Amino acid sequence: MNLSDMLGYADIGQLSRIAAVYRCQCNGNSKNDLIQAILSTVSRHDVFDSQIDTMKLDELRFLNSLLFESRESYSLEDLIARAQQSRFGLEGEAKAPENAPSKSKQRKKKQQPEPQPFSPRDMIARFKHQGWLFNGYSGPSRYMFQVPGDLKHRFRETLRRRFAEALVYSDEPPFYRDEQTLLKDDIHLFLQYVQRHEIGLMPDGSMYKRFVQQALEHMAIREELPSKGEWRFGYGRHFNHYPDRFSLLYDYCMSIGALEESGGQLSLTEGGRARLADPPRNEDERLYRYWLKLYKTPVSNLLSLVHWIQALASEWVTAESLKKNLLPFVKPYYYDSAEAVLERRVWTMMLHLGLLRIGEHPVHGTVLRMTRAGNAIVKGEGLADRR
Repeated sequence: MNLSDMLGYADIGQLSRIAAVYRCQCNGNSKNDLIQAILSTVSRHDVFDSQIDTMKLDELRFLNSLLFESRESYSLEDLIARAQQSRFGLEGEAKAPENAPSKSKQRKKKQQPEPQPFSPRDMIARFKHQGWLFNGYSGPSRYMFQVPGDLKHRFRETLRRRFAEALVYSDEPPFYRDEQTLLKDDIHLFLQYVQRHEIGLMPDGSMYKRFVQQALEHMAIREELPSKGEWRFGYGRHFNHYPDRFSLLYDYCMSIGALEESGGQLSLTEGGRARLADPPRNEDERLYRYWLKLYKTPVSNLLSLVHWIQALASEWVTAESLKKNLLPFVKPYYYDSAEAVLERRVWTMMLHLGLLRIGEHPVHGTVLRMTRAGNAIVKGEGLADRR
């Protein structure tokens, strides 16, 4: 539903609170006058932009988590969890700089009031008062929350415009990587390798190193095995033993039932033989959706990051300027810094999935651009006319 529909179902108390936020001049006792005044005020670009200008970073992160999902309603518990997740990095941002005055000097200064503890419920209440969140109006939906569909679109467009203003665009680099179809081809090669060899598994279920190395030699994209002692977890079932791309490929094959780990051996299933005989036509989309599912725990806002990259990298854009826009929305994951999450876990994997091209420009350094197929997959469109 759009904002006008949700305002129609809101009670006069909520309408009055929303009208107060936007300083609407109207008859506060008339529900119709309140609705018309709110719609008229919110439709003004200067008012809408000023509301975004006053948002704190944690509020922008919370909003960002709601903008690209297809789901229409959220429970209070879900919103509270999202609000809590939006607080990452704030502890570090609050630390005093190295040249801060000593404690003795600080005592001489006027005591500043201590900041109030963060409350996810207060953030949700502010969004309700601004008319950005509404409760359902009947039955079980009364306990669920929704964001008006037209406001979602306006938020996305306003933020896209602001991000784009800070981007640095480039001409086509002399060299770039484009891996479209290569991951699908390597899945086929790997399944053939499993079919032709007896592959032993270690007690933890991962392939012995020599088999992994042999399999990697057949791949179009060569990867090195993880170095000894490297801390790796969170991005796949045997991620501590396998390189990034191969780990995704292996887990995808397990998810579609093409492989079986049993009796200390890795073998091809009937589903795997069927995949070799007749690969699915929409495997690009299947790989993309599986990657989102696999990586959504360590990269909680992965979907929004992918959509922002798709929206901002329609032309060649410098990685540095794109990074400056997106890093505030990227949460570190244990031994992965925010920068490592964005570079290695998001856009390098988008390269492997054929969604993104990455090149080196003699002037601008690393540059990126979405592929035609990548645009179609992220938007959920067909790929009949891709590339």
